[in-house]
Amino acid sequence: MLVLPDRDAAEEAAAELAGRFGLREEPQLVRDALAGEDDAEDAQWLLVLTAAAGDLDPAELDAFAGEWDGWREEP
Repeated sequence: MLVLPDRDAAEEAAAELAGRFGLREEPQLVRDALAGEDDAEDAQWLLVLTAAAGDLDPAELDAFAGEWDGWREEP
């Protein structure tokens, strides 16, 4: 799972991720609102990768997420 700071970054990263790493399908985009916040500006966006993406190098995913000021987390 990749955590990204906003929707625009998440959408761009999702499209790029599938092509760059040869994924068969784009990751799922999920809005993760911060506790007690309803404003979309206060939300992080998650890219949930499929099980097939489990073979990807974690360091490469870390670097990829960093391009959009994000990070990788284990589910």
